[in-house]
Amino acid sequence: MNLLESFRSALSSLLTNRMRSILTTLGIIIGVGAVIGLVALGRGVEAFIAAEFEDLGSNVLFVTPALPESPTRTRIEPLTTREAADLSSPLIAPSVRQVSAQYWLFGQISGGDGVVIEAVINGVTPNFPDVRAWFPRSGVFFSQSDLDDATRTAVLGINIVERLWGSKDYDPIGQEIRVNDRVFTVIGVMTELASAFTDDDDTVFIPLTTAQTRLSNARARDGSYQVSAINVQAIAEDRMDDAVREIEAYLDEAHGIIFDGEQDYQIISQGDILEFVRELTGILTIFLSLIAGISLLVGGIGVMNIMLVSVTERTREIGLRKAVGARGSDIMIQFLIESVLLALIGGALGIGLGWIAAQIGMAIIPDLTLTITTDAIVLATAVSSAVGVFFGLYPASRAARMRPIDALRFE
Repeated sequence: MNLLESFRSALSSLLTNRMRSILTTLGIIIGVGAVIGLVALGRGVEAFIAAEFEDLGSNVLFVTPALPESPTRTRIEPLTTREAADLSSPLIAPSVRQVSAQYWLFGQISGGDGVVIEAVINGVTPNFPDVRAWFPRSGVFFSQSDLDDATRTAVLGINIVERLWGSKDYDPIGQEIRVNDRVFTVIGVMTELASAFTDDDDTVFIPLTTAQTRLSNARARDGSYQVSAINVQAIAEDRMDDAVREIEAYLDEAHGIIFDGEQDYQIISQGDILEFVRELTGILTIFLSLIAGISLLVGGIGVMNIMLVSVTERTREIGLRKAVGARGSDIMIQFLIESVLLALIGGALGIGLGWIAAQIGMAIIPDLTLTITTDAIVLATAVSSAVGVFFGLYPASRAARMRPIDALRFE
């Protein structure tokens, strides 16, 4: 029997038992669909995260206090405005374009309608929008004179506007709010950031000096003021490593650090954060895919089970074919083709199910872009074929090993 005839015979056998064939492929359909859908989801989430961090700028470094790794040093020297000013000097850090210091605290905010909320109050320098590439939607940001005079002016995140006045579209420019019982005038509203990883839309921005002196006593031992973080913008993305080395050299000297592990600060880049999140989402995608793969295993067992039933039902047919000259390899090939066909049909329908799941996911979460890539389709096809061959091999070999005389006697 040639291969074409074996294929025709296998297809005829599957069509004869349509309902059984459909139920057998159901496990393969669900398994392949789950794997395809989860791979698309994982890649979509990874692309979404990458886009979120790219919006924050690719050449920005974040310097924050951190607990030293070495047990010989337990004291954490705070970062200060003097250190931020020094790092902006090209004599100290020539790879740095500009520096923006931040000092944050929590507080109560009340609007004109008497609504009282709790939010983050973020004292920043006037160049904060340039460093973060994030600018006001309306109004203006602080000027250098606001910083010098520690004025009571505020720029609101879009969520603060909604929480105080009930709508993101409300224009609060010129309105007065109370921040920790002190009156501030709203001079601007930031563009909506809508980031899944920061809460900046829920922040009230005020001049750095105002936060350090009017809302807190942030005086440092060197006569300047403490800051919570220093945002450093490198000259270019390819100068990031140079900027990190220059910052480390300066802060090590300023904080009296002699040995590695005594650093009481950390420098984080956007790339570091993005790489960590990508690794995390990659591990999560693999884990979910392995769970979905259990459905493929169950589907494969179903294929093996139904093929064993088929071999038992067609024992006399197998004996008769062998009696008229069919070889064991012919019988084996026919049953293998049936098994592979079941798996491939299930795989094709599973790809369709995965595509439908991706469309539903994008409808539920519009910010996600879920696509079924060619490599995912090739993987699904290969896995389906492998399932068909692996789980169909034993039933096919069992059929091929039957002795004609025993098969013809089977009742």
